[in-house]
Amino acid sequence: MIAEMLNKIGLSEGEIRVYSALLDNGSSPVNIIHEKTGIERRNIYDILNKLIEKGLVSYVYENKRRLFQISSPDKIISYMEEKKDNLEKTTQEIKKNIPLLMDKFKLKRPSIGAEIFRGYEGVKAILEDMLNYNKIYWIGSGRYIPKKFPNFFENWNKRRIQKKVMLSNLLRYELKGETKQMSLEEMRFLPKEFSANPIVICIYGDKVVNFLFGKDIFAFLIESKELAHNYLIYHKYLLDNVASK
Repeated sequence: MIAEMLNKIGLSEGEIRVYSALLDNGSSPVNIIHEKTGIERRNIYDILNKLIEKGLVSYVYENKRRLFQISSPDKIISYMEEKKDNLEKTTQEIKKNIPLLMDKFKLKRPSIGAEIFRGYEGVKAILEDMLNYNKIYWIGSGRYIPKKFPNFFENWNKRRIQKKVMLSNLLRYELKGETKQMSLEEMRFLPKEFSANPIVICIYGDKVVNFLFGKDIFAFLIESKELAHNYLIYHKYLLDNVASK
């Protein structure tokens, strides 16, 4: 059933086999994926890269080993909604199967989740996930996403406003005086001493994301209630004591 569903969203046979192996086994190195699927190791890396670019798989380093894992299965919906050529019937069928995937995903999920995303599709997957929460907190924002992905951001921001998702945005100093405040946005500016590399911190729900918007676009997400709580304290301190209007 799951393989048939994944086929309908356009995944190749190899992508389906690798995704299914990760769904069944949880976080796994390439050698375990090879054992489960029988696919040649060099082909597995190509398949994993394609799944990562689609936002459906991520990886972490643990004890100097790279472990691959599926992203939260609800990201399949985001992936589907972006593909304009898919039929509504297929989307609805897949939505019905998401609870089954979520149950299997939660069984294999570590207590503290960590995921790595890269490129446009990876960042997009995270942004879509943010719309499931009431408020998004940013530290060091440079309006990088609107600049790099203007069409996607315009659509995403409209949906954010429709869902009444609030933004609490601590922007970089150099944007002061030239940045227009968006709807449902609390906006302040950090001192220029905080401006360095294009690295941004985002907190939403129990998740903390570090974005790097340099030559390569990269994001590292950690899901931890304690970590998110501490970062929110950090955000509030900056908002109340350091940031300016």
